[in-house]
Amino acid sequence: MNSFGNVFRVSLFGESHGNAVGVVIDGCPPGIAVSPDDFIPDLSRRQSGSRGTTNRREPDKPEVLSGIFNGFTTGSPLTVITRNSDRISSDYDDFKNIPRPGHADFVAGIKYSGFADLRGSGHFSGRITWGFVAAGVIAKKILKPAEIEAKLVSAGGSTDIEKALDEAIADNDTIGGIIECRVHNPMRAIGEPFFYSVESAISHAVFSVPAIKGIEFGSGFSAPLMRGSEHNDPFIDPAGKTATNNAGGINGGITNGNEIVFRVAVKPTSSTGVVQNTLDFSTGKMTQLKVKGRHDTCIALRMPVIIEAAAAVALADLIMIDRAVNGSRGS
Repeated sequence: MNSFGNVFRVSLFGESHGNAVGVVIDGCPPGIAVSPDDFIPDLSRRQSGSRGTTNRREPDKPEVLSGIFNGFTTGSPLTVITRNSDRISSDYDDFKNIPRPGHADFVAGIKYSGFADLRGSGHFSGRITWGFVAAGVIAKKILKPAEIEAKLVSAGGSTDIEKALDEAIADNDTIGGIIECRVHNPMRAIGEPFFYSVESAISHAVFSVPAIKGIEFGSGFSAPLMRGSEHNDPFIDPAGKTATNNAGGINGGITNGNEIVFRVAVKPTSSTGVVQNTLDFSTGKMTQLKVKGRHDTCIALRMPVIIEAAAAVALADLIMIDRAVNGSRGS
């Protein structure tokens, strides 16, 4: 399925080398002030162009097709697209017979009976996250006054990101990274126990982003190394502020008003310049594959804004669910 959310529902569409990519947002409340220019700052953060990113250059200009009238959301489905223009599809001709290691070429060929559009990785491409970021712009408006901030904190196993990038570029290889995301001033008491807890919802959205391999909240995988008396977060005021934040702002799957903190692991870009030995499915023999095309040395460089969008969409949906259950209950 290509949709996420119960009330605030986001559907992504398009292929990397198709005519356009975009998003349909259903369940968006009416009366939210939106200008096409509002999308530009976040969409620009997702673009390539900086060192270590792909040479593909797309304008990424947003085109609103529906759901906004006279500068406000109407309550009907909101559709935003951008046209693809910088395409070199011939770079992908070999991958039907020689699926790239680490990519979705092999499984897409099976799942879609050979009919999948694999140009630029098709619907599996990171290009499709353009629509996710656009949806995040709207979701962030719903979350106000909460603010979301994500940043790359390490790459290639090092906090010296530039050095790690230098080494990967010199080796014609790729690296991954760790992104930390913080939600400042979140609404309290958002989230549903068990199957749609805050952790469940955010994790579901985050794992929809290509290349994500892991997530942790608060103290995360350090928690098993602590004792309960050390891990617990004592309350220090009637508003629920805690002395520490090992819980990452979430208790029982519900926001407690403290900062929501989580980190995600981004794998190295699968399209590496290093020659790899893999199977040619047309001959049944092993062959050497050198991936052509334009690819990111470190895709994690462009992903903080995508992770922000994933968190924003998940939290916006939880807020809309809470309003349906509890009406206009304040924070």
